Formats: sequence, structure tokens, C-alpha cells
Amino acid sequence: MNTTTTQGVTVSVTTNYLPDYSSPGQEHYVFAYKIDIRNNGEYTVKLLRRHWYIYDANGVVREVEGEGVVGQQPVLEPGEAHQYVSGCNLKSGLGKMRGTYEMERIADGTTFAVEIPEFTLVVPYRLN
Repeated sequence: MNTTTTQGVTVSVTTNYLPDYSSPGQEHYVFAYKIDIRNNGEYTVKLLRRHWYIYDANGVVREVEGEGVVGQQPVLEPGEAHQYVSGCNLKSGLGKMRGTYEMERIADGTTFAVEIPEFTLVVPYRLN
């Protein structure tokens, strides 16, 4: 599990390769990642936007931006957490992702960037 904390917001990531949805012979590898966002700070925060960088071992880099996460803009009171699962496909069996969430402190409307820790996407047989 990869974890970072920015201004009291902790983001943890775990990943899984999905062989049933992948077609290695056609250079199609599918991964799921589970994100846990915890508000360990003293202020209520809202997740406004996401910004991802997706690196494929074949040299392709994709950038993805948008509102919220999986159609939601969760509000987290101090001590609360939000989890979600999403996915990514690669042309190779090896890659990585990193990014940021734009968060808003509800009390005063201040926005700030929360780091999403870099994590690898690896087909298990490539680890040997």
C-alpha cells in the first residue's frame, strides 16, 4: 500500500491486476486500484477535482483531469474517510500512476492540492 498525507488528508492506494478483463496477446492489460481518502485534519473538506498522470512502460504518458471521483465529490468531516475503486488499462504489463486531488476547506473556501502517492501497475508474472 502506498500512502501520503497532505494538509491532514491521507491518501492510500492498493492495486490489482485483472486477468479476466485483460488480453495480453492484444497488448491490453487492465488494473483496478482502490483509493482510501481520510480526513485526519481539523476542518471539513470537499474533493472537487482529480488530476492523474498515467505512465505506460511503452513510453506513452496520459493525463486525465475531471470533476470528483467516480461521479462523486465527497465531503469529509474530520475523522471521516471515503473509499472508491477505479481502473486503468495499459498497452504493456507495466506502468505507474500519480496525481493530485483538488480539495476545498469548507470553512473558508480555500482550495489546496492533495498528493496521490505514486503507485505501480504490474502484471504479476513480470515480477519474476
